[in-house]
Amino acid sequence: MKIFYAIQATGNGHISRAIQLYPHLKKFGEVDFFLNGNNSSLTIDLPVKFKSKGCSLHYSKCGGLDYWDIAKNIQPIQMYKEAKALPLKNYDIVINDFEAITALACKMQKVHSVQFGHQASFVSDATPRPEKKSLIGELILKHYAPSPKHIGLHFKKYDSFICPPIIKDEIVNAAPTNKHYITVYLPSFQKSCLENAFTKLPERQFHWFLNDIKSKHTIGNVTFYPVNQKDFNESLIHCEGIITGGGFETPAEALYLGKKVLSIPIRNHYEQECNAAALKKMGVPVVYDAGNDFHTIIANWLNAKTNYPNMQANNIPETLQFLFDTYND
Repeated sequence: MKIFYAIQATGNGHISRAIQLYPHLKKFGEVDFFLNGNNSSLTIDLPVKFKSKGCSLHYSKCGGLDYWDIAKNIQPIQMYKEAKALPLKNYDIVINDFEAITALACKMQKVHSVQFGHQASFVSDATPRPEKKSLIGELILKHYAPSPKHIGLHFKKYDSFICPPIIKDEIVNAAPTNKHYITVYLPSFQKSCLENAFTKLPERQFHWFLNDIKSKHTIGNVTFYPVNQKDFNESLIHCEGIITGGGFETPAEALYLGKKVLSIPIRNHYEQECNAAALKKMGVPVVYDAGNDFHTIIANWLNAKTNYPNMQANNIPETLQFLFDTYND
């Protein structure tokens, strides 16, 4: 088979999932990847045949989205040309992980596709939503990268087509310990927004992963790391808990390891608000503002007992067979 796999690179989660899936996909045939966006900071060890700047997320200084920056970097005419040029009819299957140009190309070229990934789970109304739904947010989730078929990934099986999270082999095969430090991964926050909160807890050690850090170094009780998959996995495996956004892959991996999780969803990011609603139902604390009392919130979180449900890892070969069967149905 010839497989076309489109990835939305607005963060590291989609790429991390594709890297984990690639060895399994190769058993079905030759795989070409299309990468859309420029937010990822991971080394991409994949056969990327097509690339686009497309539509990428841009963040404000302290935990929100910069919609003006997002809008001014969108080039609709260029995206239309790229969609028209994608040779999708040369492929036996098109897998789309929430990528708009491929969705447009499928429509223009009358090519079948299947949407596969976390965002595909929101086609179901049974998937958790916040108390106050966003009309615009719902439209984006359901129509940004439309496809006739869907295989979703989520924390729980909220519907028949939703599968468990894809957990990296390094996490599945790990022997987790508690070395009593806190891992921090909050890509929408700059260093100045949170540094005071961590220094106000001098008895606690923090491993903080930041995109603009060039090399590992320690200042006081905080060790700063560049965003690196190997170092992050190691930190997560041996931490006491993690402070992270309202994404999907990182909380899923932390819960799989039995770690404490404190979630701060990106402001005005509807998908993360939906994820936060799901996490709250599972007993994970969620905060929406890292203000002057954030150090107190962290201390209370660390002192609280947790009773999260066990997180199941995805059976990748079984899920991929389900995907191909769904595509051909």
